[in-house]
Amino acid sequence: MNSLMKSPLAPLEQIKVDSRYLRGTITEGLADPVTGAIADSDTKLLKFHGSYMQDDRDLRDERRKQKLEPAYSFMIRARLPGGVVTPKQWLAFDHIATTWATRGLRITTRQTFQWHGIIKRDVKPSMQAIHDALATTLAACGDVNRQVVSSVNPQLSSQHQVVQDWTEQLSTHFLPRTGAYHEIWLNGEKIVGEPEEEPLYGHTYLPRKFKIGIAIPPLNDIDVFANDLGLIAIIENGQLQGFNVAVGGGMGATHGDDTTYPRLGSLIGFVKPEQLIAVAEGVVTTQRDYGNRKERQHARLKYTIDHRGLEWFKAELEQRVGFALQSVRDYHFDHNGDRFGWIKGEDGQWHLGLYIESGRLWDEEGLRLLTGVREIARIHKGEFRLTCNQNMIVANVATRDKAAIDKLVAEYGLDGYKRQSGIRRYNIACVALPTCGLAMAESERYAPELLTKLESLLDGHGLLNEPIQFRISGCPNGCSRPYLGEIALVGRAPGRYDLRLGADFTGRRLNIVYRENITEPEILAALDTLFGAYAKDRLNDEKFGDYLIRSGTLPEPTQNLIPIVLVQASA
Repeated sequence: MNSLMKSPLAPLEQIKVDSRYLRGTITEGLADPVTGAIADSDTKLLKFHGSYMQDDRDLRDERRKQKLEPAYSFMIRARLPGGVVTPKQWLAFDHIATTWATRGLRITTRQTFQWHGIIKRDVKPSMQAIHDALATTLAACGDVNRQVVSSVNPQLSSQHQVVQDWTEQLSTHFLPRTGAYHEIWLNGEKIVGEPEEEPLYGHTYLPRKFKIGIAIPPLNDIDVFANDLGLIAIIENGQLQGFNVAVGGGMGATHGDDTTYPRLGSLIGFVKPEQLIAVAEGVVTTQRDYGNRKERQHARLKYTIDHRGLEWFKAELEQRVGFALQSVRDYHFDHNGDRFGWIKGEDGQWHLGLYIESGRLWDEEGLRLLTGVREIARIHKGEFRLTCNQNMIVANVATRDKAAIDKLVAEYGLDGYKRQSGIRRYNIACVALPTCGLAMAESERYAPELLTKLESLLDGHGLLNEPIQFRISGCPNGCSRPYLGEIALVGRAPGRYDLRLGADFTGRRLNIVYRENITEPEILAALDTLFGAYAKDRLNDEKFGDYLIRSGTLPEPTQNLIPIVLVQASA
Protein backbone atom coordinates (compact mmCIF):
# COMPACT_ATOMS: atom_id res chain seq x y z
CA MET A 1 0.00 0.00 0.00
CA ASN A 2 1.17 3.58 -0.63
CA SER A 3 1.97 6.21 1.97
CA LEU A 4 -1.53 7.66 1.76
CA MET A 5 -2.79 4.55 3.50
CA LYS A 6 -0.56 5.37 6.50
CA SER A 7 -1.77 8.97 6.77
CA PRO A 8 -4.90 10.04 8.65
CA LEU A 9 -7.84 8.90 6.57
CA ALA A 10 -10.39 11.19 4.95
CA PRO A 11 -13.89 10.94 6.51
CA LEU A 12 -15.33 8.65 3.83
CA GLU A 13 -12.27 6.41 3.98
CA GLN A 14 -12.77 6.11 7.74
CA ILE A 15 -16.42 5.19 7.21
CA LYS A 16 -15.32 2.30 5.00
CA VAL A 17 -12.75 1.14 7.57
CA ASP A 18 -15.32 1.24 10.38
CA SER A 19 -18.09 -0.39 8.33
CA ARG A 20 -17.24 -3.99 9.17
CA TYR A 21 -16.99 -4.67 5.46
CA LEU A 22 -20.01 -2.66 4.33
CA ARG A 23 -22.39 -3.53 7.16
CA GLY A 24 -22.45 -0.27 9.09
CA THR A 25 -25.83 0.20 10.74
CA ILE A 26 -27.83 -0.25 7.55
CA THR A 27 -30.04 -2.96 9.05
CA GLU A 28 -30.93 -0.79 12.04
CA GLY A 29 -31.59 2.23 9.82
CA LEU A 30 -33.94 0.31 7.57
CA ALA A 31 -35.92 -0.84 10.61
CA ASP A 32 -36.36 2.68 12.04
CA PRO A 33 -40.00 3.70 11.40
CA VAL A 34 -39.58 7.28 12.57
CA THR A 35 -37.85 8.57 9.43
CA GLY A 36 -37.80 7.76 5.74
CA ALA A 37 -34.03 8.19 5.74
CA ILE A 38 -31.02 6.30 7.04
CA ALA A 39 -27.89 7.66 8.71
CA ASP A 40 -25.53 9.69 6.54
CA SER A 41 -22.67 7.24 7.02
CA ASP A 42 -24.94 4.39 5.96
CA THR A 43 -25.93 6.21 2.77
CA LYS A 44 -22.27 6.02 1.76
CA LEU A 45 -22.15 2.29 2.45
CA LEU A 46 -25.51 1.65 0.81
CA LYS A 47 -23.98 2.58 -2.53
CA PHE A 48 -21.79 -0.53 -2.38
CA HIS A 49 -25.04 -2.51 -2.14
CA GLY A 50 -26.36 -0.86 -5.30
CA SER A 51 -28.63 1.83 -3.88
CA TYR A 52 -28.66 5.61 -3.36
CA MET A 53 -30.87 7.49 -0.95
CA GLN A 54 -32.53 10.44 -2.70
CA ASP A 55 -35.39 12.84 -2.18
CA ASP A 56 -37.91 14.49 -4.48
CA ARG A 57 -36.45 17.94 -5.05
CA ASP A 58 -39.70 19.16 -6.58
CA LEU A 59 -41.26 18.79 -3.11
CA ARG A 60 -38.41 20.14 -0.96
CA ASP A 61 -39.64 23.68 -0.48
CA GLU A 62 -43.24 22.75 0.20
CA ARG A 63 -42.27 20.06 2.71
CA ARG A 64 -39.88 22.45 4.39
CA LYS A 65 -42.70 24.97 4.81
CA GLN A 66 -44.82 22.23 6.37
CA LYS A 67 -41.93 21.33 8.70
CA LEU A 68 -41.74 17.86 7.18
CA GLU A 69 -38.58 15.98 6.35
CA PRO A 70 -37.74 15.66 2.63
CA ALA A 71 -39.65 13.08 0.61
CA TYR A 72 -36.95 10.42 0.89
CA SER A 73 -36.84 7.42 -1.35
CA PHE A 74 -34.20 5.10 -2.78
CA MET A 75 -32.82 4.34 -6.21
CA ILE A 76 -31.76 0.73 -6.77
CA ARG A 77 -29.43 -0.34 -9.58
CA ALA A 78 -28.87 -3.88 -10.83
CA ARG A 79 -25.52 -5.36 -11.85
CA LEU A 80 -26.08 -7.05 -15.21
CA PRO A 81 -22.77 -7.80 -16.98
CA GLY A 82 -23.05 -6.87 -20.63
CA GLY A 83 -26.70 -5.86 -20.15
CA VAL A 84 -28.12 -9.34 -20.80
CA VAL A 85 -31.63 -9.97 -19.39
CA THR A 86 -33.75 -13.08 -19.84
CA PRO A 87 -37.53 -12.73 -20.42
CA LYS A 88 -38.16 -14.24 -16.97
CA GLN A 89 -35.85 -11.67 -15.38
CA TRP A 90 -37.51 -8.89 -17.35
CA LEU A 91 -40.91 -9.82 -15.97
CA ALA A 92 -39.48 -9.90 -12.45
CA PHE A 93 -37.89 -6.48 -12.92
CA ASP A 94 -41.17 -5.18 -14.36
CA HIS A 95 -42.93 -6.43 -11.23
CA ILE A 96 -40.54 -4.44 -9.05
CA ALA A 97 -41.15 -1.35 -11.16
CA THR A 98 -44.93 -1.60 -10.91
CA THR A 99 -45.10 -2.73 -7.28
CA TRP A 100 -42.56 -0.62 -5.40
CA ALA A 101 -40.94 1.92 -7.73
CA THR A 102 -42.16 5.04 -9.51
CA ARG A 103 -41.66 6.13 -13.13
CA GLY A 104 -41.15 2.65 -14.52
CA LEU A 105 -37.90 0.96 -15.50
CA ARG A 106 -34.93 3.07 -16.56
CA ILE A 107 -32.12 1.81 -18.78
CA THR A 108 -28.88 3.46 -17.70
CA THR A 109 -25.81 4.49 -19.68
CA ARG A 110 -24.03 1.53 -18.03
CA GLN A 111 -26.22 -1.11 -19.69
CA THR A 112 -28.37 -1.92 -16.69
CA PHE A 113 -31.62 -0.98 -14.91
CA GLN A 114 -32.40 1.56 -12.22
CA TRP A 115 -35.58 1.70 -10.19
CA HIS A 116 -36.48 5.09 -8.68
CA GLY A 117 -38.77 6.23 -5.90
CA ILE A 118 -38.68 3.12 -3.69
CA ILE A 119 -39.54 4.06 -0.11
CA LYS A 120 -37.50 2.69 2.75
CA ARG A 121 -39.76 -0.14 3.84
CA ASP A 122 -39.81 -1.49 0.26
CA VAL A 123 -36.06 -1.50 -0.33
CA LYS A 124 -35.47 -4.93 1.16
CA PRO A 125 -38.37 -6.64 -0.67
CA SER A 126 -37.10 -5.08 -3.91
CA MET A 127 -33.57 -6.33 -3.28
CA GLN A 128 -34.89 -9.81 -2.51
CA ALA A 129 -36.95 -9.81 -5.70
CA ILE A 130 -33.87 -8.94 -7.75
CA HIS A 131 -31.98 -11.78 -6.04
CA ASP A 132 -34.84 -14.19 -6.71
CA ALA A 133 -34.55 -13.25 -10.39
CA LEU A 134 -30.94 -14.53 -10.27
CA ALA A 135 -29.46 -11.03 -10.41
CA THR A 136 -27.76 -8.80 -7.88
CA THR A 137 -27.23 -5.15 -7.02
CA LEU A 138 -23.95 -5.76 -5.16
CA ALA A 139 -21.22 -3.38 -6.38
CA ALA A 140 -23.52 -1.69 -8.90
CA CYS A 141 -22.44 1.52 -7.16
CA GLY A 142 -19.72 2.45 -4.66
CA ASP A 143 -15.91 2.55 -4.60
CA VAL A 144 -15.43 -0.75 -6.41
CA ASN A 145 -15.39 -2.02 -9.96
CA ARG A 146 -18.97 -1.50 -11.05
CA GLN A 147 -21.03 -2.82 -13.95
CA VAL A 148 -18.84 -4.28 -16.70
CA VAL A 149 -20.22 -3.26 -20.09
CA SER A 150 -19.64 -4.77 -23.51
CA SER A 151 -20.78 -4.32 -27.11
CA VAL A 152 -24.34 -5.47 -27.76
CA ASN A 153 -25.63 -8.32 -29.89
CA PRO A 154 -23.07 -10.99 -28.96
CA GLN A 155 -24.82 -13.55 -31.12
CA LEU A 156 -24.01 -11.66 -34.32
CA SER A 157 -20.79 -13.67 -34.46
CA SER A 158 -19.46 -16.59 -32.48
CA GLN A 159 -16.72 -14.37 -31.06
CA HIS A 160 -19.20 -11.84 -29.73
CA GLN A 161 -20.36 -14.54 -27.32
CA VAL A 162 -16.75 -15.20 -26.35
CA VAL A 163 -16.40 -11.52 -25.46
CA GLN A 164 -19.61 -11.68 -23.42
CA ASP A 165 -18.11 -14.61 -21.51
CA TRP A 166 -15.06 -12.48 -20.68
CA THR A 167 -17.38 -9.68 -19.59
CA GLU A 168 -19.01 -12.01 -17.10
CA GLN A 169 -15.66 -13.34 -15.88
CA LEU A 170 -14.40 -9.81 -15.22
CA SER A 171 -17.60 -8.91 -13.42
CA THR A 172 -17.42 -11.95 -11.16
CA HIS A 173 -13.71 -11.54 -10.46
CA PHE A 174 -14.13 -8.02 -9.08
CA LEU A 175 -17.20 -8.58 -6.90
CA PRO A 176 -16.63 -7.81 -3.20
CA ARG A 177 -16.43 -10.96 -1.07
CA THR A 178 -18.09 -9.54 2.04
CA GLY A 179 -21.11 -11.42 3.38
CA ALA A 180 -22.79 -8.12 4.33
CA TYR A 181 -25.02 -8.20 1.27
CA HIS A 182 -26.51 -11.58 2.17
CA GLU A 183 -26.87 -10.67 5.83
CA ILE A 184 -28.69 -7.39 5.21
CA TRP A 185 -30.87 -8.23 2.24
CA LEU A 186 -31.35 -11.99 2.13
CA ASN A 187 -31.31 -14.47 4.98
CA GLY A 188 -29.88 -12.29 7.73
CA GLU A 189 -27.28 -14.86 8.75
CA LYS A 190 -23.53 -14.42 8.77
CA ILE A 191 -21.93 -16.65 6.15
CA VAL A 192 -19.70 -19.34 7.60
CA GLY A 193 -16.13 -19.07 6.41
CA GLU A 194 -16.38 -15.45 5.26
CA PRO A 195 -12.84 -14.01 4.92
CA GLU A 196 -11.76 -11.55 7.59
CA GLU A 197 -10.58 -9.17 4.88
CA GLU A 198 -11.53 -8.43 1.29
CA PRO A 199 -8.80 -10.32 -0.61
CA LEU A 200 -8.73 -7.80 -3.45
CA TYR A 201 -10.17 -4.58 -2.09
CA GLY A 202 -8.87 -4.59 1.48
CA HIS A 203 -10.69 -2.68 4.23
CA THR A 204 -10.87 0.64 2.36
CA TYR A 205 -11.93 -0.72 -1.05
CA LEU A 206 -11.00 1.62 -3.95
CA PRO A 207 -10.46 5.39 -3.73
CA ARG A 208 -13.38 5.97 -6.13
CA LYS A 209 -15.62 4.10 -8.54
CA PHE A 210 -13.98 2.06 -11.28
CA LYS A 211 -15.44 1.18 -14.68
CA ILE A 212 -14.52 -1.50 -17.23
CA GLY A 213 -15.86 -1.80 -20.78
CA ILE A 214 -15.19 -4.02 -23.80
CA ALA A 215 -15.77 -2.76 -27.34
CA ILE A 216 -15.87 -4.93 -30.44
CA PRO A 217 -14.80 -3.04 -33.59
CA PRO A 218 -16.11 -1.63 -35.79
CA LEU A 219 -18.68 -0.50 -33.18
CA ASN A 220 -17.71 1.64 -30.22
CA ASP A 221 -21.22 1.48 -28.80
CA ILE A 222 -19.92 1.50 -25.20
CA ASP A 223 -17.64 4.57 -25.56
CA VAL A 224 -14.67 2.42 -24.62
CA PHE A 225 -12.32 5.37 -23.99
CA ALA A 226 -14.64 6.73 -21.28
CA ASN A 227 -13.80 3.79 -19.00
CA ASP A 228 -11.09 3.51 -16.36
CA LEU A 229 -10.13 0.30 -18.13
CA GLY A 230 -11.21 0.11 -21.76
CA LEU A 231 -10.65 -3.09 -23.73
CA ILE A 232 -10.87 -3.32 -27.52
CA ALA A 233 -11.44 -6.90 -28.68
CA ILE A 234 -9.24 -7.84 -31.62
CA ILE A 235 -10.90 -10.51 -33.74
CA GLU A 236 -9.04 -11.93 -36.73
CA ASN A 237 -10.19 -14.77 -38.96
CA GLY A 238 -13.15 -15.35 -36.69
CA GLN A 239 -11.01 -15.84 -33.59
CA LEU A 240 -10.48 -13.59 -30.59
CA GLN A 241 -6.78 -12.72 -30.54
CA GLY A 242 -6.89 -10.59 -27.40
CA PHE A 243 -7.51 -7.02 -26.32
CA ASN A 244 -6.00 -3.60 -26.78
CA VAL A 245 -5.79 -2.00 -23.35
CA ALA A 246 -6.70 1.65 -22.67
CA VAL A 247 -6.45 3.13 -19.17
CA GLY A 248 -7.50 6.34 -17.46
CA GLY A 249 -10.77 7.26 -19.13
CA GLY A 250 -13.37 9.14 -17.11
CA MET A 251 -16.09 11.72 -17.70
CA GLY A 252 -16.51 13.58 -14.40
CA ALA A 253 -15.44 17.17 -13.73
CA THR A 254 -16.30 20.07 -11.41
CA HIS A 255 -17.38 23.50 -12.62
CA GLY A 256 -14.78 26.15 -11.89
CA ASP A 257 -12.04 23.67 -10.97
CA ASP A 258 -9.55 23.25 -13.80
CA THR A 259 -7.78 20.48 -11.90
CA THR A 260 -10.76 18.25 -12.70
CA TYR A 261 -11.56 17.29 -16.27
CA PRO A 262 -12.88 14.58 -18.57
CA ARG A 263 -10.22 12.34 -20.05
CA LEU A 264 -10.03 9.70 -22.76
CA GLY A 265 -8.30 6.44 -21.99
CA SER A 266 -4.71 6.06 -23.21
CA LEU A 267 -3.76 2.97 -25.19
CA ILE A 268 -0.83 1.19 -23.56
CA GLY A 269 -0.66 -2.20 -25.24
CA PHE A 270 -2.25 -5.50 -26.19
CA VAL A 271 -2.84 -8.63 -24.10
CA LYS A 272 -3.83 -12.18 -24.98
CA PRO A 273 -7.14 -13.52 -23.63
CA GLU A 274 -5.42 -15.68 -21.01
CA GLN A 275 -3.63 -12.56 -19.69
CA LEU A 276 -6.74 -10.43 -19.36
CA ILE A 277 -7.76 -11.13 -15.77
CA ALA A 278 -4.22 -10.62 -14.48
CA VAL A 279 -3.85 -7.32 -16.35
CA ALA A 280 -7.27 -6.08 -15.20
CA GLU A 281 -6.40 -6.95 -11.61
CA GLY A 282 -3.06 -5.21 -11.99
CA VAL A 283 -4.78 -2.02 -13.16
CA VAL A 284 -7.34 -2.15 -10.36
CA THR A 285 -4.83 -2.86 -7.60
CA THR A 286 -2.45 -0.16 -8.81
CA GLN A 287 -5.31 2.30 -8.51
CA ARG A 288 -6.20 0.80 -5.12
CA ASP A 289 -2.68 1.37 -3.82
CA TYR A 290 -1.84 4.72 -5.44
CA GLY A 291 -5.17 6.49 -5.97
CA ASN A 292 -5.74 9.73 -4.07
CA ARG A 293 -7.61 8.99 -0.85
CA LYS A 294 -7.37 12.53 0.55
CA GLU A 295 -9.11 14.52 -2.19
CA ARG A 296 -12.05 12.61 -3.54
CA GLN A 297 -12.43 14.86 -6.59
CA HIS A 298 -8.95 13.71 -7.67
CA ALA A 299 -9.36 10.04 -6.79
CA ARG A 300 -10.22 8.51 -10.17
CA LEU A 301 -7.62 6.52 -12.11
CA LYS A 302 -7.24 9.29 -14.69
CA TYR A 303 -5.71 11.58 -12.05
CA THR A 304 -3.46 8.83 -10.70
CA ILE A 305 -2.07 8.37 -14.21
CA ASP A 306 -1.71 12.08 -14.96
CA HIS A 307 -0.10 12.86 -11.61
CA ARG A 308 2.42 10.01 -11.78
CA GLY A 309 2.81 9.63 -15.52
CA LEU A 310 1.59 7.06 -18.02
CA GLU A 311 5.07 5.59 -18.39
CA TRP A 312 5.25 5.02 -14.63
CA PHE A 313 1.79 3.42 -14.64
CA LYS A 314 2.64 1.03 -17.46
CA ALA A 315 5.90 0.01 -15.77
CA GLU A 316 4.10 -0.56 -12.46
CA LEU A 317 1.44 -2.65 -14.19
CA GLU A 318 3.99 -4.81 -16.00
CA GLN A 319 5.91 -5.34 -12.77
CA ARG A 320 2.74 -6.55 -11.06
CA VAL A 321 1.68 -8.96 -13.80
CA GLY A 322 5.18 -10.20 -14.53
CA PHE A 323 5.20 -9.71 -18.30
CA ALA A 324 5.38 -6.90 -20.87
CA LEU A 325 2.35 -5.81 -22.83
CA GLN A 326 2.55 -6.32 -26.58
CA SER A 327 2.20 -3.53 -29.14
CA VAL A 328 -1.27 -2.14 -29.78
CA ARG A 329 -3.02 -3.99 -32.62
CA ASP A 330 -4.76 -2.20 -35.49
CA TYR A 331 -8.50 -1.60 -35.15
CA HIS A 332 -11.18 0.65 -36.63
CA PHE A 333 -14.38 2.19 -35.26
CA ASP A 334 -17.27 3.37 -37.45
CA HIS A 335 -19.43 5.05 -34.80
CA ASN A 336 -20.49 4.86 -31.17
CA GLY A 337 -24.26 4.69 -31.58
CA ASP A 338 -26.77 1.84 -31.68
CA ARG A 339 -28.32 -0.04 -34.58
CA PHE A 340 -32.10 -0.05 -34.93
CA GLY A 341 -34.56 -2.37 -36.61
CA TRP A 342 -34.06 -6.03 -37.45
CA ILE A 343 -30.54 -7.39 -37.95
CA LYS A 344 -29.87 -11.01 -38.90
CA GLY A 345 -27.07 -12.88 -37.20
CA GLU A 346 -24.73 -15.41 -38.76
CA ASP A 347 -26.71 -18.24 -37.16
CA GLY A 348 -29.98 -17.13 -38.74
CA GLN A 349 -31.40 -15.60 -35.57
CA TRP A 350 -32.74 -12.03 -35.61
CA HIS A 351 -32.15 -9.06 -33.31
CA LEU A 352 -34.49 -6.05 -33.06
CA GLY A 353 -32.98 -2.75 -31.92
CA LEU A 354 -35.52 -0.43 -30.27
CA TYR A 355 -35.11 3.26 -29.48
CA ILE A 356 -36.06 4.14 -25.88
CA GLU A 357 -35.98 7.88 -25.22
CA SER A 358 -33.64 8.59 -22.29
CA GLY A 359 -33.94 4.89 -21.42
CA ARG A 360 -37.26 5.45 -19.66
CA LEU A 361 -39.73 2.56 -20.00
CA TRP A 362 -43.04 3.57 -18.47
CA ASP A 363 -46.76 3.97 -19.06
CA GLU A 364 -47.66 7.63 -18.84
CA GLU A 365 -49.12 10.42 -20.96
CA GLY A 366 -50.25 8.08 -23.71
CA LEU A 367 -47.07 5.99 -23.68
CA ARG A 368 -47.37 2.25 -23.04
CA LEU A 369 -43.74 1.26 -23.40
CA LEU A 370 -43.49 -0.66 -20.13
CA THR A 371 -46.60 -2.68 -20.92
CA GLY A 372 -45.39 -3.27 -24.46
CA VAL A 373 -42.09 -4.81 -23.47
CA ARG A 374 -43.87 -6.83 -20.78
CA GLU A 375 -46.05 -8.38 -23.47
CA ILE A 376 -43.01 -9.09 -25.61
CA ALA A 377 -41.29 -10.75 -22.64
CA ARG A 378 -44.25 -13.09 -22.23
CA ILE A 379 -43.74 -14.58 -25.70
CA HIS A 380 -40.03 -14.00 -26.32
CA LYS A 381 -37.80 -17.11 -26.37
CA GLY A 382 -34.41 -15.38 -26.60
CA GLU A 383 -33.14 -12.61 -24.36
CA PHE A 384 -33.04 -8.83 -24.11
CA ARG A 385 -29.91 -6.71 -24.26
CA LEU A 386 -29.59 -3.21 -22.86
CA THR A 387 -27.24 -0.72 -24.47
CA CYS A 388 -24.94 2.00 -23.14
CA ASN A 389 -26.95 4.47 -25.21
CA GLN A 390 -30.08 3.70 -23.17
CA ASN A 391 -31.76 1.59 -25.84
CA MET A 392 -32.65 -2.09 -25.96
CA ILE A 393 -32.46 -5.10 -28.23
CA VAL A 394 -34.89 -7.99 -28.48
CA ALA A 395 -32.21 -10.58 -29.21
CA ASN A 396 -32.21 -14.10 -30.63
CA VAL A 397 -35.57 -14.17 -32.37
CA ALA A 398 -36.43 -16.98 -34.77
CA THR A 399 -37.78 -15.97 -38.18
CA ARG A 400 -41.15 -17.49 -37.38
CA ASP A 401 -41.50 -15.30 -34.27
CA LYS A 402 -40.72 -11.94 -35.87
CA ALA A 403 -44.28 -11.14 -36.93
CA ALA A 404 -45.70 -11.58 -33.42
CA ILE A 405 -43.05 -9.27 -31.95
CA ASP A 406 -43.54 -6.72 -34.72
CA LYS A 407 -47.25 -6.65 -33.94
CA LEU A 408 -46.61 -5.86 -30.27
CA VAL A 409 -43.96 -3.28 -31.14
CA ALA A 410 -46.45 -1.40 -33.34
CA GLU A 411 -49.36 -1.79 -30.91
CA TYR A 412 -47.50 -0.28 -27.95
CA GLY A 413 -45.60 2.47 -29.75
CA LEU A 414 -42.19 0.84 -29.55
CA ASP A 415 -41.59 1.43 -33.26
CA GLY A 416 -40.44 5.00 -32.77
CA TYR A 417 -37.04 4.18 -34.22
CA LYS A 418 -38.69 4.23 -37.67
CA ARG A 419 -39.69 7.87 -37.27
CA GLN A 420 -36.97 9.49 -35.15
CA SER A 421 -34.79 12.27 -36.49
CA GLY A 422 -31.05 11.79 -36.73
CA ILE A 423 -30.31 13.87 -33.64
CA ARG A 424 -33.00 12.20 -31.53
CA ARG A 425 -31.68 8.73 -32.32
CA TYR A 426 -28.31 9.76 -30.92
CA ASN A 427 -29.62 11.47 -27.79
CA ILE A 428 -28.50 10.52 -24.28
CA ALA A 429 -29.81 12.22 -21.13
CA CYS A 430 -29.05 11.65 -17.46
CA VAL A 431 -31.81 11.47 -14.83
CA ALA A 432 -31.06 14.85 -13.18
CA LEU A 433 -34.07 16.49 -11.49
CA PRO A 434 -36.07 15.76 -9.48
CA THR A 435 -34.24 12.86 -7.83
CA CYS A 436 -30.51 13.35 -8.41
CA GLY A 437 -28.98 15.32 -5.58
CA LEU A 438 -26.14 16.58 -7.79
CA ALA A 439 -28.28 18.00 -10.60
CA MET A 440 -27.96 21.73 -11.23
CA ALA A 441 -30.34 21.80 -14.19
CA GLU A 442 -32.91 19.65 -15.97
CA SER A 443 -31.87 16.87 -18.31
CA GLU A 444 -34.16 13.88 -18.94
CA ARG A 445 -37.36 15.87 -18.44
CA TYR A 446 -36.12 18.72 -20.63
CA ALA A 447 -34.50 16.77 -23.46
CA PRO A 448 -37.69 15.88 -25.42
CA GLU A 449 -38.83 19.51 -25.50
CA LEU A 450 -35.42 20.83 -26.51
CA LEU A 451 -34.92 18.14 -29.14
CA THR A 452 -38.19 19.16 -30.79
CA LYS A 453 -36.85 22.71 -31.13
CA LEU A 454 -33.51 21.46 -32.44
CA GLU A 455 -35.33 19.30 -34.97
CA SER A 456 -37.17 22.37 -36.21
CA LEU A 457 -33.87 24.16 -36.75
CA LEU A 458 -32.30 21.17 -38.47
CA ASP A 459 -35.33 20.69 -40.71
CA GLY A 460 -35.02 24.29 -41.81
CA HIS A 461 -31.53 23.56 -43.05
CA GLY A 462 -32.32 20.21 -44.63
CA LEU A 463 -30.52 18.31 -41.88
CA LEU A 464 -33.38 16.59 -40.08
CA ASN A 465 -32.16 13.07 -40.81
CA GLU A 466 -28.47 13.84 -40.39
CA PRO A 467 -27.05 11.71 -37.54
CA ILE A 468 -25.73 14.11 -34.89
CA GLN A 469 -24.82 13.06 -31.37
CA PHE A 470 -26.60 15.13 -28.73
CA ARG A 471 -26.06 14.61 -25.02
CA ILE A 472 -27.38 16.51 -22.04
CA SER A 473 -26.34 16.36 -18.40
CA GLY A 474 -27.78 18.13 -15.39
CA CYS A 475 -24.33 18.57 -13.88
CA PRO A 476 -20.66 18.14 -14.88
CA ASN A 477 -20.29 14.64 -13.40
CA GLY A 478 -20.89 13.13 -16.80
CA CYS A 479 -23.34 10.23 -16.38
CA SER A 480 -24.65 10.83 -19.91
CA ARG A 481 -21.06 11.03 -21.22
CA PRO A 482 -21.69 14.59 -22.44
CA TYR A 483 -18.01 15.23 -23.19
CA LEU A 484 -18.24 12.75 -26.07
CA GLY A 485 -21.21 14.41 -27.78
CA GLU A 486 -20.92 16.37 -31.01
CA ILE A 487 -23.36 18.69 -29.27
CA ALA A 488 -23.65 18.60 -25.49
CA LEU A 489 -25.26 20.64 -22.74
CA VAL A 490 -23.84 20.50 -19.22
CA GLY A 491 -26.02 22.03 -16.52
CA ARG A 492 -24.86 25.09 -14.60
CA ALA A 493 -28.08 26.26 -12.93
CA PRO A 494 -31.83 25.98 -13.60
CA GLY A 495 -32.25 26.83 -17.28
CA ARG A 496 -28.53 27.48 -17.86
CA TYR A 497 -25.96 25.24 -19.53
CA ASP A 498 -22.48 25.12 -20.98
CA LEU A 499 -22.71 24.44 -24.71
CA ARG A 500 -19.95 22.02 -25.72
CA LEU A 501 -19.17 21.07 -29.31
CA GLY A 502 -16.81 19.09 -31.48
CA ALA A 503 -16.53 15.46 -30.36
CA ASP A 504 -16.18 13.01 -33.21
CA PHE A 505 -18.70 10.39 -34.22
CA THR A 506 -16.67 7.39 -33.08
CA GLY A 507 -16.00 8.35 -29.45
CA ARG A 508 -12.30 9.15 -29.96
CA ARG A 509 -12.25 12.92 -29.38
CA LEU A 510 -13.58 15.06 -26.54
CA ASN A 511 -15.66 18.15 -27.22
CA ILE A 512 -14.81 21.60 -25.86
CA VAL A 513 -16.76 24.50 -24.36
CA TYR A 514 -18.19 26.77 -27.08
CA ARG A 515 -20.34 29.01 -24.87
CA GLU A 516 -20.55 29.05 -21.08
CA ASN A 517 -23.58 29.37 -18.83
CA ILE A 518 -26.17 30.28 -21.47
CA THR A 519 -29.95 29.94 -21.73
CA GLU A 520 -32.14 28.16 -24.24
CA PRO A 521 -32.58 31.15 -26.63
CA GLU A 522 -28.82 31.58 -26.75
CA ILE A 523 -28.29 27.84 -27.29
CA LEU A 524 -30.78 27.74 -30.16
CA ALA A 525 -29.40 30.88 -31.80
CA ALA A 526 -25.83 29.60 -31.69
CA LEU A 527 -26.75 26.20 -33.07
CA ASP A 528 -29.01 27.63 -35.78
CA THR A 529 -26.06 29.59 -37.17
CA LEU A 530 -23.78 26.56 -37.01
CA PHE A 531 -26.37 24.27 -38.61
CA GLY A 532 -26.72 26.72 -41.50
CA ALA A 533 -22.97 26.82 -42.09
CA TYR A 534 -22.73 23.03 -41.83
CA ALA A 535 -25.51 22.50 -44.37
CA LYS A 536 -23.79 24.86 -46.81
CA ASP A 537 -20.12 23.99 -46.44
CA ARG A 538 -19.81 20.37 -45.28
CA LEU A 539 -17.96 17.77 -47.27
CA ASN A 540 -19.49 14.49 -48.40
CA ASP A 541 -20.26 12.31 -45.36
CA GLU A 542 -18.56 14.83 -43.05
CA LYS A 543 -19.92 14.66 -39.51
CA PHE A 544 -20.95 17.76 -37.60
CA GLY A 545 -18.17 17.59 -35.03
CA ASP A 546 -15.51 17.09 -37.70
CA TYR A 547 -16.89 20.00 -39.73
CA LEU A 548 -16.62 22.37 -36.78
CA ILE A 549 -12.91 21.65 -36.50
CA ARG A 550 -12.10 21.59 -40.22
CA SER A 551 -13.92 24.88 -40.76
CA GLY A 552 -12.00 26.59 -37.96
CA THR A 553 -15.13 27.14 -35.89
CA LEU A 554 -13.36 25.21 -33.13
CA PRO A 555 -9.61 24.97 -32.59
CA GLU A 556 -7.68 21.89 -33.57
CA PRO A 557 -7.92 19.31 -30.76
CA THR A 558 -4.96 18.88 -28.46
CA GLN A 559 -5.57 15.13 -28.58
CA ASN A 560 -5.49 13.22 -31.85
CA LEU A 561 -8.60 11.61 -33.27
CA ILE A 562 -7.23 8.25 -32.17
CA PRO A 563 -5.96 8.58 -28.57
CA ILE A 564 -2.23 9.07 -28.53
CA VAL A 565 -0.16 6.04 -27.54
CA LEU A 566 1.91 8.02 -25.08
CA VAL A 567 4.10 5.05 -24.19
CA GLN A 568 5.64 2.82 -26.82
CA ALA A 569 4.19 -0.60 -26.10
CA SER A 570 6.73 -3.38 -25.74
CA ALA A 571 7.19 -5.74 -28.64
